[in-house]
Parts: sequence; C-alpha cells; structure tokens
Amino acid sequence: MTHVDFYILPDTTLEARLDFACRLAETIHRKGYRLHIHTRDEAMARDMDERLWTFKPESYLPHALLADEVTPTPPVTLGWEAPPDPGPESPPIEALLNLHDGIPEWFSRFERVAEIINQHQAVLEAKRDCWQTYKQRGYPVKAHKL
Repeated sequence: MTHVDFYILPDTTLEARLDFACRLAETIHRKGYRLHIHTRDEAMARDMDERLWTFKPESYLPHALLADEVTPTPPVTLGWEAPPDPGPESPPIEALLNLHDGIPEWFSRFERVAEIINQHQAVLEAKRDCWQTYKQRGYPVKAHKL
C-alpha cells in the first residue's frame, strides 16, 4: 500500500516550498528511490527543472522533463499531466513528490508519496483536502513538522 508523508513548513512563500522540494528530491534520490515530481503545470515543471540544476552548487540530481522523452529515463522525472512511464529499459519509479494542488488519479502506483505544505492559505486549503482524501481512502498518512 502507498505510504503518504506530509512535510509541513513554517514558511509562507512558494519559493520556500519549491526550495524544500529540491532538497527533498535530493534526499529521496540519495535513499535510492526513483522519483517523479508532479507539478500543477508546465511553467512550474520548468521552474523546478531549473531549480534542480542550481539549488545546490556542489550536487547534481539527474533529472529530465517527461516532455523531453529522454531514454533511458533518469532517476528523477518532472511532469504535469500524464503519469510517468519509464519504459521497459528503465526500473519502475517508486516515489512521487506531488506539488500539484490535487491528487493525481494514478498516485497509488507509487510506494511513497510526498506532499509539501507551507503556510500559504491556498496551499493549506488544497493540502488539507488532500490529507482528508488519503485518510478517507485508508492510506497511511504521516505528518513531519519542520
């Protein structure tokens, strides 16, 4: 069954949320998970793509936009519409970092789902609904206050 982790930040800005998403993506990758970052739209995916190149000068997180159709699929992918399909030559993707306001229909194909909440009112409302949806469907949900 998919395990869901909510990371609760004290910050109110979108910048802080996306910066934390980069650090979390790096941690997930370091733990050996293949990761898909699901964004609300193409602009956010491209912003995250740029951030992953620059958020930490001393590290490199191998990643690509799904739209770029890179083969073989790198350990970290970014997309905003369809679920990732790593293809037969790549191992499955085990983790989802959901930066979208809602829950993608296909979230349950992942072992782990990470959600990031900050103190921005729109994010709080959207992620509160996500929390309730996961709980109502019987998924194990854990909160991490940072």
